[in-house]
Amino acid sequence: MNRRRNKRVSYSQNWNAPSGGQRGKQRCQSGSKPQKKGVEQEEQDFGKGGKEVVPRGTCPTMCPHKELLNRESQNRLHRFEVVPGTEKSAKPRGDPLRAVKEYSRPAAGKDVTKPSDLRPPDVLLKTVFYLIDELAGSPSLQPWTEVYSFVFDRLRSVKQDMIIQRLSGKDCVAILELTVRFHIYASYRLCGEPLQIYDPRINDTHLQEYLSWLLDCYKTGSGPYPNQEEFQTLGLLYNLGSSLATQHILELPERLRQAPSIKLALAINEAFQAGNPVRLLRLAQKLDFLQACALHRHLLTCRRRLLLIYCHGYNSRNCRFPLDRLAQLLCLETSFTAKLCQLYGIEVNPQNQVLFSKSAFNEPEQERLDCKVYHSIVSEKQRGLTVKSIIHGCV
Repeated sequence: MNRRRNKRVSYSQNWNAPSGGQRGKQRCQSGSKPQKKGVEQEEQDFGKGGKEVVPRGTCPTMCPHKELLNRESQNRLHRFEVVPGTEKSAKPRGDPLRAVKEYSRPAAGKDVTKPSDLRPPDVLLKTVFYLIDELAGSPSLQPWTEVYSFVFDRLRSVKQDMIIQRLSGKDCVAILELTVRFHIYASYRLCGEPLQIYDPRINDTHLQEYLSWLLDCYKTGSGPYPNQEEFQTLGLLYNLGSSLATQHILELPERLRQAPSIKLALAINEAFQAGNPVRLLRLAQKLDFLQACALHRHLLTCRRRLLLIYCHGYNSRNCRFPLDRLAQLLCLETSFTAKLCQLYGIEVNPQNQVLFSKSAFNEPEQERLDCKVYHSIVSEKQRGLTVKSIIHGCV
């Protein structure tokens, strides 16, 4: 499939969904506007020069030998890539079995189409399995923010090789499915981390592009794609409330639209659009762990809406609403429910009764709304699942 001519719709540019809040805004220097490079723009960059011949990679390893030697001589190897025992040396030695090609921006005069520097589809898939199984899924590698940063960069280099070779078909789909799961899980696990460690807006931008590419593969490929139901569901839950996301689902074949997980996602989306947070949170309890990860970024908005509705509906001086009942509706522990109420200016008396008042409701500062504190509806679903099993779709 010629990906240069069939331009994809990028979710990150066209779907009306939250993307990380104020804390994730990109910084600009010298007053210039940030320029986002999507998959299509990268394809154009790599395609400059008018060459019609699609290069085919011949590199048999995860990192080209020349790059490994260059980065070793320049002392630019990550600690995950060096020969064990040489980490504290002046120049640690690179391990050919652990080193992975790093992402580099296309530069003028640089030939990025050399077959010896490009990994063929089977090596790309092997690389992604290594990144997920040995790094992202490793319980011993800490901190996970560093693991994420390394895997994020190396997955970008995988995408780069895929684009240059115009990879399509089942190998492309297999790589994209693993990558989308990784980014969805990361959006939940790293939520609330300092911006200098994890930027949710950047993660969102890349996730939307991978997801858009994957759904385009489903649409234009010959299949069959046994995981399509899963990713159509994840796409809608992640982009909850988006008219384009809803339209995309409604245009799917009847057999897909009637799949249980897609019907559940549509019901949650309908509740979100109708402003019915009670129904949404009740339905959300039926989701599996990764689906809940995709939904989680909408939970604070949903709970805020519920509290605002109740502040108007139960706005009475003599009205007392049981805190434990409110906790059930919000799918939170009682202590976290009380804390959330106080953040929004809602009084909770010593008898654990909520005094709703529309005049008292106020918006807290964004920094005080620590989303991670209110993750119980998601974290309870993880149970004994490992990161490796989550990203491989074994939930």
